[in-house]
Amino acid sequence: MRYNIRMKKLKFDVCVIGCGPAGFAAAMRSYDFDNHVCIIEGNHVGGAGIADGALSSKTMWELATDYSIANRVDRGYRASNISVDYEQVRDNVFSAVREKEYQIRSQIETFSKKEGSSRSLTLFEGWGKFSTEKSLIVTKHDGERVEIEADNFIIASGSHPRKHPMFEIDGERIISSDHILKLKNFPREILIIGAGIVGCEFATIFAEFGQTKVHLLDSQERVIPFEDDDVSDYAAQMLNDIGVDIHHTASLREIQKHETHIDVTLDYKDGHTEVISVETILVSIGRVPSVKKLGLENVGIGITDRGLLETNEDCRVAENIYGVGDISGHNALVNVAEMEGRFAAKAIENKIKFPLRYRNMSTIMFFNPEISAIGLNEKECKKEGIAYKVVVYKHALVSRAIAMRETQGFFKMIVTDDENPRVLGMRAAGPQSAASIMYIATLMDHDVSLGEIMKTVHPHPSMTEGIQECIRILLDKSIFKAEAFPQYVSFKSWRP
Repeated sequence: MRYNIRMKKLKFDVCVIGCGPAGFAAAMRSYDFDNHVCIIEGNHVGGAGIADGALSSKTMWELATDYSIANRVDRGYRASNISVDYEQVRDNVFSAVREKEYQIRSQIETFSKKEGSSRSLTLFEGWGKFSTEKSLIVTKHDGERVEIEADNFIIASGSHPRKHPMFEIDGERIISSDHILKLKNFPREILIIGAGIVGCEFATIFAEFGQTKVHLLDSQERVIPFEDDDVSDYAAQMLNDIGVDIHHTASLREIQKHETHIDVTLDYKDGHTEVISVETILVSIGRVPSVKKLGLENVGIGITDRGLLETNEDCRVAENIYGVGDISGHNALVNVAEMEGRFAAKAIENKIKFPLRYRNMSTIMFFNPEISAIGLNEKECKKEGIAYKVVVYKHALVSRAIAMRETQGFFKMIVTDDENPRVLGMRAAGPQSAASIMYIATLMDHDVSLGEIMKTVHPHPSMTEGIQECIRILLDKSIFKAEAFPQYVSFKSWRP
């Protein structure tokens, strides 16, 4: 291997593979601990969390929501001559992506290696492959190869969209989430394969813009089937209300490409078959870890049947190698990735005070309206044999929601069924649901009882007054009673 003679060798304390949410968070926390840190990124700085994932799709969702609101005619005013251009929408999304990417680049450059400094950040744009437990080779985009030696490595290589087993994704007519911003126009009709969170989010986005007939292929009886039936039914109704055609219990038999359209044959559980015509197919059937290019075989690291790295409670894969983010197998969420990245950096320094906790990780589903979640749902409580009480309080009774003319949402709170109840989980749908859920997240993290929560008086009018009433109902102290408003308030309990 003659090239090793000429290859530049550089030494770092910590090398992070991947500059997505997990990798960047890990690098910055390692920098905090006075380390010289190397970051390797082969694709987009910021990872899928920025370029082809959370930030780009949520920017599209915000623009679609604004457009939908501008087109409403039920509020006493009417806008006229509203039009939408996909290229301009795409330019706005690109602008948001670049804004965040350059923030990351600016910080890396700010803390780049300076003479006499005890810590630094160095970014290599290229692909890294392990050669030994203490070194890897980076092939930069310009072809130069650099050998990186480090005491510790953090793998944060992320994931990519799962391929469909029946046909190839061509990036033009059959696409994944990686190709959304490569479209030149709104598709006339689109079939979204997969009714999980991402599939439902893109169904919402395209339907809200009102330029595309949206078909959503749901192989099961309900969208987001991991949620309780009332939550998934609510999501399905909202999708139906904005014009999404959901094909429940349907499976894809075949597709036939034509010059102007794609014929799709769907078989349903009840035995009937339907053929639909679409312009574009979006495959949204999950993501798979990006680990194949890492040279793991050179350091004796294997992967699981699901293609994941096997990590311990400290995110450790091997003696000096850690794995964080999508490749760890936990929820593929930006907040989980950042948490694990920071945790691995602390584990390297032996500064762990508390173990990682995944149960109380909050999430937002960007439907119409958004749905936020934290903790256990009823299905999970029953599976684990946990006795619980649950209350659902609809926004129709919340003054702030009434003032906003947005009364279709709800709060659903699940608590332990004992003398001093504590919150097990919550689902919130409607305006400001993410902000509302964080109030509960803090209480859950501090293990606060309902009695202690009652000491807090909420401002009026605010959305969280609905949460306040949920707690009062659970303690039999509510202002609005379920007996008077059975269509808006429900309460029940369950024991194993």
